[in-house]
Amino acid sequence: MQNDTFLRAAMREATPYTPIWVMRQAGRYLPEYNETRRKAGSFLALAKTPELACEVTLQPLRRFALDAAIIFSDILTVPDAMGLGLHFVEGEGPKFANPLRAERDIMALEAPDLEKLRYVFDAISLTRKELKGRVPLIGFSGSPFTLACYMVEGGGSDDFRLLKTMLYSRPDLMHRILATNARAVIEYLNAQIAAGAQAVMIFDTWGGVLADAAFHEFSLAYSKQVLAGITRTSEGRVVPRILFTKGGGAWLEAMAQSGADTLGIDWQTNLGDARRRVGSSVGLQGNLDPMALFAPPEAIEREVERVLRSFGAAPGHVFNLGHGVSQYTPPEHVAALVEAVHSRSLGAHAA
Repeated sequence: MQNDTFLRAAMREATPYTPIWVMRQAGRYLPEYNETRRKAGSFLALAKTPELACEVTLQPLRRFALDAAIIFSDILTVPDAMGLGLHFVEGEGPKFANPLRAERDIMALEAPDLEKLRYVFDAISLTRKELKGRVPLIGFSGSPFTLACYMVEGGGSDDFRLLKTMLYSRPDLMHRILATNARAVIEYLNAQIAAGAQAVMIFDTWGGVLADAAFHEFSLAYSKQVLAGITRTSEGRVVPRILFTKGGGAWLEAMAQSGADTLGIDWQTNLGDARRRVGSSVGLQGNLDPMALFAPPEAIEREVERVLRSFGAAPGHVFNLGHGVSQYTPPEHVAALVEAVHSRSLGAHAA
C-alpha cells in the first residue's frame, strides 16, 4: 500500500504525520457529486449502482490528499434489505414505508439475505481495484441502536418518542430488534471486509440521546457484540474497528473497553481530556467542529493547530470532523483543512 498512515494511526502505531479523512467526504458539497447524482436520478439509485458509488467514493480523493477513502453508501441499507421499504423524501430525508410498531412485525424480523446487499460489496471490490493501493478503503454500518431508531420511528426524529416509549414500556421488543440488528451488522461488515474493506466504522449516531443506564443496555452492549464479531485480520493485517457515538463523551471510558481500536470523538469533547481518560488503550478520531470549515482558511488552520495540540505529540490520532461535512461547505476550505493537518502535524508522530 502506498499510504497506510490511516491504518497505522487507527492501531496506535507511529506515523510521520497525522492522517486525515472526513466523514461524508463524498457528498453534496462537491459539484461533481451533485452532477453524478443527477445522472443517477436519485440518491438510492446512486448508492445501489456499484459503478456510480465507486465514482463518488473516488471524487474527493481526486481533489484532496486524503489518507483514506470511505465507501459511498448509507447506514440504512441493512433495514432496507430487511423489507422496511426505504425511500427518501425531498427536504425530509430517509423514510421507511413499513416501520416496526407491531409486536408481530418485530418478532418476524430477521437479518437480511446478504445477496440483497450485493451492490455494496460490488462497489467495495470495484473501488479497491480503482484505488490501486493508493489509500485504504473504509467500510461502515450504522450501530444496532441507531438502525433501530429509524426502524421504529420510520425516519428521523427530534425526540425519538416512539422508540423511547417502546424502550421503556416493552424493553423485550427493543432487545429483539437490537439482537437481530447486531447479527445483521456483523454479517454485513464481515462481508464488506471480504469484499475488500480494510477498516470498518460503526456509526452510533443516536446513542447520545439516551439516558446513562439506557445507553449501556441498549446501545453500547450491542455495539460490543458487533465489535466482537468482526473479522480481525484480512490480507495479512489487522482490520481496525472504529466506534463513533455522537454525544458519547460521558461514556468514553466504557467505550474504550468495547473492543474498538479507535473511538470517534465529536466536537463537544476535548481531545486531550479524552486521551487522558482512555489512556493508550484506543486511538482517537476527530474532532474539528464541521462549522469551522465556513471560516476563512487562516481560521481553519488555527483550529487545526488547536485540535492537534489538544491531542498532543503521540501515536493514535486520526484527524476528522466531529460529524459529517456540511453540504454547504466550500470545497476549497476542505483543501485548506487537509493541507493544514498534514503540514502542521508533520513529524509530530514520527517514531
